[in-house]
Amino acid sequence: MTALPVARLPAGWQPSADTLADRVVLVTGAYGGLGGAVARAAARAGATVVITGRRKRQLEQLYDAMLAEGLAEPVIHPLDMEVATPREYAALAEGLERDFGRLDGIVHAAVSFGGLTPVTMHKPDAWLRAMHVNVNAPFALTQACLPLLTQARDSAVVFVLDDPELLQRAHWGGYGVSKAALERFVGILHEENDSGPLRVHAMLPAPMRTALRQLAYFGEDILQRPLPDAAAAAAVYLLGAQGAAARGAVLDLRGD
Repeated sequence: MTALPVARLPAGWQPSADTLADRVVLVTGAYGGLGGAVARAAARAGATVVITGRRKRQLEQLYDAMLAEGLAEPVIHPLDMEVATPREYAALAEGLERDFGRLDGIVHAAVSFGGLTPVTMHKPDAWLRAMHVNVNAPFALTQACLPLLTQARDSAVVFVLDDPELLQRAHWGGYGVSKAALERFVGILHEENDSGPLRVHAMLPAPMRTALRQLAYFGEDILQRPLPDAAAAAAVYLLGAQGAAARGAVLDLRGD
């Protein structure tokens, strides 16, 4: 079980075209299954969306797809969270301040998962990559953006967790440990920001059709799982003003 308080999405809640109006939202891992869905959902809800990831070409493909859908033009900022330095995170925050003068939300959708592996066979570099991308990088990026986030009237940082009961089982390795560490970080960051403009949130999606799910459950028919759209809508809920009801909690979507 999660150590965080558990919140639920209000029954029937759906984002509207102005849920995130006038907000600037940064999405990491933006060309992944969940990240891409969040970028689109935030744009549909009126946000100016900054999309980051290490592959510029895939960010450009997402950019083109969003424009083809008639959404507002996103801003591309390539960022490799596996190797980025504190200076690069600071440069991103400085660029946001220069270009927009604000930042109202971050969704940490970037993730590193190399498959299920026994500890005896777990490659050390894969372990370190999971810990860095899944824990260290979200810390470093959030820390760099804190001055902007705390200047906003209402801002939110959303971290994506995974089933804690599942991840403590055999073979989940560095990914399982990193997600447990991320949950603890969410709790600490919330305790340091339990009042004021910055809200800290965690989100626990239901099983969905993503590359990570397919890698973890290679015998499963992934097409039977829903697309990440419901989780993306829930992220918009947390980013918007109504998300204050779930402050410091994990929004558990598994029963929705």
